[in-house]
Amino acid sequence: MKYLLAMYLNPDVMANLSQQDMDAIMAGHQDFIRTIRESGEMIGTQALAPVADSSVVRVRGGLPAVTDGPFLESKEFLAGYYLVDCASKDRAVELAAMIPDAAFDGMGIEVREIVFFADAESEIPGS
Repeated sequence: MKYLLAMYLNPDVMANLSQQDMDAIMAGHQDFIRTIRESGEMIGTQALAPVADSSVVRVRGGLPAVTDGPFLESKEFLAGYYLVDCASKDRAVELAAMIPDAAFDGMGIEVREIVFFADAESEIPGS
């Protein structure tokens, strides 16, 4: 089963972390990537640019309307994700708890099962 482990952070929290904490987070991600590669559970991971650089596109009356992001007024924003393939939701939660960001107030990992998956080589269902 595939799961999205979505990493949410609060930019204010990140700005107040010590250099030691930041270094520990980066090292923790390297360790986590190594762990899920070795276990064969890693599909991929991406880190996103700061939310201040995002845009929201809405089509109204057939025309795109582009505004500065983010979509929602929130203190926490999607910062990146891991896509994993593991045996169960329990295992996905166990993996999420290994992501170093989960240990800091103002940051968290959302675990969501993937119900549809396609990549560049996949056939589109029904075509």
